[in-house]
Amino acid sequence: MHRLGTETAFEVLARAEALKNSGRDIINLGIGQPDFKTPDHIVEAAIKALRDGHHGYTPAPGIPELREAVAADIVKNRGIEIDPKQVLVMPGGKVTMFFAILMFGEAGAEILYPNPGFPIYESVIEFSGAQAIPIPLLEDRDFSFNADSVLSQITPRTRLVILNSPANPTGGAVAKVEVDKLVAGLAEHPEVAILSDEIYSRMCYDGHDHVSLLHYPEIHDRLILLDGWSKTYAMTGWRLGYSVWPETLVDQATRLAVNCHSCVNASAQYAGLAALEGPQINATQMVAAFDERRKVIVEQLNALPGFRCRMPGGAFYAFPNIEDTGFDAKTLQNRLLEEVGVATVAGTSFGALGEGFIRFSYASSTESIIEAVERIHGFLSQSM
Repeated sequence: MHRLGTETAFEVLARAEALKNSGRDIINLGIGQPDFKTPDHIVEAAIKALRDGHHGYTPAPGIPELREAVAADIVKNRGIEIDPKQVLVMPGGKVTMFFAILMFGEAGAEILYPNPGFPIYESVIEFSGAQAIPIPLLEDRDFSFNADSVLSQITPRTRLVILNSPANPTGGAVAKVEVDKLVAGLAEHPEVAILSDEIYSRMCYDGHDHVSLLHYPEIHDRLILLDGWSKTYAMTGWRLGYSVWPETLVDQATRLAVNCHSCVNASAQYAGLAALEGPQINATQMVAAFDERRKVIVEQLNALPGFRCRMPGGAFYAFPNIEDTGFDAKTLQNRLLEEVGVATVAGTSFGALGEGFIRFSYASSTESIIEAVERIHGFLSQSM
């Protein structure tokens, strides 16, 4: 158990809520969840499911209608046909990470993961007994990986490569040319599986078209895709995600589901069905709002003394370099929360390569973003 890490964003959220409950005025730009409500037609679908008597267990991989709707959505948004039997409905995105890493991680194995990256990757790799090998995501590349560098890190002990684009915490989006090179190079390593975390696939900006690993049939026999409803449909608390597995691993993943969670709750699955098959205008409008906020926050952060911030290509995070402020990431995170009531997350919460950076979620109103940056400017003016 001591090998398990945690997710600092939830710790920051708890501290921010405690301060708010004590009477402090807190602006939370830490937690990565949309500030929009789940669309009404999705909520009503869940209520109807309960009223219609969907109170029992479902098949472990998910209700057939939802698995078929996921496959249809993949055709619609990715242009790729898959067998609905390859789809497993999960209670959120983390379960897919956990299952994939447990399948391939063991003592003596190596698993490559993005750094800075979503902290649960490294946590579960260490928990599995495998060695976590960081894929550096560097500021001067807009936090995209270098395919040649990734391929050079593969050894005979490598069992799994984890990719995430658009990425948390950096907002980096990997260009197709790098994905092409990586997939071509993976032909020399047929024993290495790939977990592609595409939870932010619908949140791309400035012509950064999402490049799904599903577009590469040569790796379909070892590709695990992670996606879900949390970000696209503002459904973080519903705990609803899905994964696509190679045919050879579907039964194993289903066996893990039976042992772990039995099935996803029935009403959430009917809500997910309504999300995929219903109007998409809410999702489209939400992404448009994030795009506007993205431009505002980057401009605002770049005006702060000691800050410099790249324009993110996707997701809803800005990841400015704060080295010139003279603060390390954790100290600045804590002091901004405690002294001026702005919740952020230190870059070191996402791996050692996150030192010198701090994550802002712009899944909050433009007014909140501007007010938060004004508070930070006042703090820096007095502290630097």
